[in-house]
Amino acid sequence: QVQLVESGGGSVQAGGSLRLSCAASGLPYLPYYCVGWFRQAPGKEREGVASLYTGDDRTVYADSVKGRFTIARDNKRTLYLQMNNLKPEDSAMYYCAAGPACDQEVRDSGMDYWGKGTLVTISS
Repeated sequence: QVQLVESGGGSVQAGGSLRLSCAASGLPYLPYYCVGWFRQAPGKEREGVASLYTGDDRTVYADSVKGRFTIARDNKRTLYLQMNNLKPEDSAMYYCAAGPACDQEVRDSGMDYWGKGTLVTISS
């Protein structure tokens, strides 16, 4: 059974930082796969934030977060999203997802499995 469980969301002021975590288990892909972070704000479409391919740790970021967010993983199938210099427009539900391969952009169409999300709220 595939599980992706996000944690680390919360409320911070603009300029602050948060680190999101995603614990993955049961993924059927061998040996490598793509993991990513996505977000959806109320009334807006879901957008890709960052992705990482486990074969070579290649990362892709949305332009809106480049230089502020960092995606990384450890060797225990936990995915992280370090978010610095947060802005009110970063407020959203953040989701972890996994799929067989990453694209040149962070796209949700390539993801097969999704977590339930963790809420991030940034106040000005």
